Amino acid sequence: MLAKVEYNNGKYQIDLSKPLDISIALRGEASNVNAWYLDHPKIEPHREGDFMAKVSEGAAINFNDIWFNPHAHGTHTECVGHITEEFHSINSNLNSYFFAAELLTIAPEKQGSDFVISKKQLEYVLGEGQRDAVVIRTLPNTKAKRSRQYSHTNPSYMLEEAAMFLREKGVQHLLIDLPSVDKEKDNGELLAHKAFWDFNGGLRKSATITELIYVPNRIKDGKYFLNLQVAPFVNDASPSRPVLFEAKAL
Repeated sequence: MLAKVEYNNGKYQIDLSKPLDISIALRGEASNVNAWYLDHPKIEPHREGDFMAKVSEGAAINFNDIWFNPHAHGTHTECVGHITEEFHSINSNLNSYFFAAELLTIAPEKQGSDFVISKKQLEYVLGEGQRDAVVIRTLPNTKAKRSRQYSHTNPSYMLEEAAMFLREKGVQHLLIDLPSVDKEKDNGELLAHKAFWDFNGGLRKSATITELIYVPNRIKDGKYFLNLQVAPFVNDASPSRPVLFEAKAL
């Protein structure tokens, strides 16, 4: 199914029958991707006394209980409520779901004992023109990202200057294949989160950060349209399913 889209004085064609899913599915297994020192997610049949809600165990239905944390256990989208004292819900703050996006591939550079994404790197790879969303794939990029155990590993992260640069470029939605845009252990500074959301200025309530995505190597860098699908959780963050569609200029 082909659709025509107008954006920034340009016209594009997208094929809605060819979605490129860049989310990591949540599984109730120890091999599920994990961060922030939590146990793995659990998906188990509901139990009441001797009753187990599982068809193979004699029940009429499968009726599972699910335990997980959106920040730790898979692809999730968060709003500024992640770092504010006042409650903000992703369900209320995200009101549009289709955006012009640019996919970038970056090899984080070594800085001391860390690997970081810098402003200079973004300046080098970010294309001309406007975009609502930026999707960042980091190198190395292997399928192991879908089951990596990130706790206590000091993953790569984004420098404050890089997040500020994206904000100044008008980027509303930042997607990245890391557990956080910030350093794992930073004493609660959260510099990149705060810079992107303009925490100390005009709070960007409609801006979002999506973490723990996975972009397969077969998907090339360039311009896309993004469908950001978010479960309707009244929470600062929600499990999400970002989907890219190739954009062909007309």
